[in-house]
Amino acid sequence: MSDRLTHLDENGAARIVDISGKDETARRAVARAELHATDEIVEAILGGTLKKGDAVAVARVAGIMAAKKTSELIPLCHPIPVTKIAVDIERGAKPHVIAITATVETVGRTGVEMEALTAASVAALTLYDMAKALDKAMTITNVGLMEKSGGKSGDFRRDMP
Repeated sequence: MSDRLTHLDENGAARIVDISGKDETARRAVARAELHATDEIVEAILGGTLKKGDAVAVARVAGIMAAKKTSELIPLCHPIPVTKIAVDIERGAKPHVIAITATVETVGRTGVEMEALTAASVAALTLYDMAKALDKAMTITNVGLMEKSGGKSGDFRRDMP
């Protein structure tokens, strides 16, 4: 099993992966999450009219902070010196959806997929928190890695329907 799951040693115990032998390469990951809410709440969030303030700005900062703290949240993640974090928040393809896209880059020995996923997730949670007084039935869905590049495993791009 440890041949396939690198976070397990030969006895099946959890461990942090040894990356000391890996080359430093440019690495990039893009993750996405969606917040589903009523059209009115989407308008309030994107229009900046929530009583709590500018939810988009707060969520963007929360996502950036979360990416930087990923190794403190996910036990077996390496602390990574990120070189770029961008969190974009915009209207989704449907009127009742807000799309959160996080892009994280580094030059290092391991990837930034978890940082991008954490940033997108926490930004979505922050939007929920700032609007939950209006509707607790909002949902966060479709959290996933959209693409990654760099590293030994090569590039990945999610096929979109």
